[in-house]
Amino acid sequence: MTARPHLILIMTDQQRFDTIAGLGYPHMHTPHLDALSQRSVRFRQAYCPGATCVASRAAIFTGMYAHNTGAYTFTDWANHPTWVQDLAGAGYHCANIGKMHFQPRDVAGGFHERIIVENPTSVSYWGGTGEDAWGRHLAARGLERPNHRHRRDPEWREKFQGVPWHLEPSLHSDVFIGDQAVEWISGYSQDQPVFLQVGFTGPHEPWDPLPQHLAPYEGVELPPPATFDDNLDRKPPQQRETRAFHATCDHESRIDMPHASLEDVARMRRHYYAKITLVDEQIGRVVAALEQKGMLTNSLLVFCSDHGEMLGEHRSAYKWLMYDDVVHVPCLAVWGGRTGEVEDLVSLIDLGPTFLDAAGVPIPGRLEGQSLMGYLRDGPPPSPRQRVYCEDNYQIMNRSRDEKIVLYLGQDEGEFYDLAADPGEVNNLWDHPDARSRRETLQRETLESVALSVYQNAGYRNGTGNFQMRRPGASGQNSLHGAVPSQPVSQGPML
Repeated sequence: MTARPHLILIMTDQQRFDTIAGLGYPHMHTPHLDALSQRSVRFRQAYCPGATCVASRAAIFTGMYAHNTGAYTFTDWANHPTWVQDLAGAGYHCANIGKMHFQPRDVAGGFHERIIVENPTSVSYWGGTGEDAWGRHLAARGLERPNHRHRRDPEWREKFQGVPWHLEPSLHSDVFIGDQAVEWISGYSQDQPVFLQVGFTGPHEPWDPLPQHLAPYEGVELPPPATFDDNLDRKPPQQRETRAFHATCDHESRIDMPHASLEDVARMRRHYYAKITLVDEQIGRVVAALEQKGMLTNSLLVFCSDHGEMLGEHRSAYKWLMYDDVVHVPCLAVWGGRTGEVEDLVSLIDLGPTFLDAAGVPIPGRLEGQSLMGYLRDGPPPSPRQRVYCEDNYQIMNRSRDEKIVLYLGQDEGEFYDLAADPGEVNNLWDHPDARSRRETLQRETLESVALSVYQNAGYRNGTGNFQMRRPGASGQNSLHGAVPSQPVSQGPML
């Protein structure tokens, strides 16, 4: 490939890893993602850097972890530089269609064009001015966002967020995003290479599929939550508190998981899966439009989700916690006809370096990930990560292939799992005497790694743009990703 490639990032919101039939989950109806997976490199062990939308997207698009940006859940993060700006500065025309979750909402963030669509039940507008593009689309037809249904519908709690779409299909937010993306792709006529981010709001709750997408899941036995009976007795108290909060909150996300039955969860899952099928259909339309326009001939296309969904596991819903149901996400990359499976650990914080590498743009030292292009080009693959990290509010997760530790900052409780023996993360070994030594070692490694990351990114935080290690001849390993440099550097660590 000689000409600069087009770069396309298609993102869903809150989609679990185990929701694509082509990745080995036959209960799903995802023909378009199945087809995409067959022509892609499939990252089977991809993890998000934040356990909620804002924290994860802020880390993805700034390329820095929350301990360096301060961008945790519901935090303003649009003041930080993004690698989209680096692409724009290198001559790429950058467009966002759909959900980005900038906060404040309406900043450019490096994009030349934005067609902004926020969560369907977004009542705060995320710091924006007036309605987003979808809200204006509804308003032009005399309609309003379907907000506050939990107040108007006396059966809302019993529906467990399963509420099929009640208006014309074209008015659904994800169909609207698909329409806008297809129109934009078809009309693009500039000579510049493109970075196009298409962000679908689904399958974020409420789970409101079109009736035709729900039909294949009706009357079909679906996989039940394997950890539904986890009583959380040996888990940090925040887990029960989070579950209880969502059962009583004054928001459409209200869901009564403390009293949910397996039948309730089955309803929830049917509608969640059906919404993924709806989004899958729109992804098929977007990919077809890119094909027709010739924009996939020389391109890097990545599909992923910002984080996953509990979906009844541990008798919980949504995100906020560091279970694999939340942090393990689908990730597919289409490049130059290369296909296959990658079982190495990767992080979505690697996306920025990957797109910049594919475009031939220097990777700024502030970015904390590593390019995944070594998996997509001929030659030896990159050195695999030993661990992936995720941060959100008071939690820091450190996950290897066989172990996971979650630190709850400022308290004695935490989580430690032997994933080889306990993949469902039910048996918390944090206080187990036989696991104490290993747990304390991982605690120390985690905190030392984060401290080193803070140290190496001091240049970013103090505004100088670079920073030199003051310990010539240092050796050893940075447990966030790779080796500690032995010479002065201006590049942060690869987490």
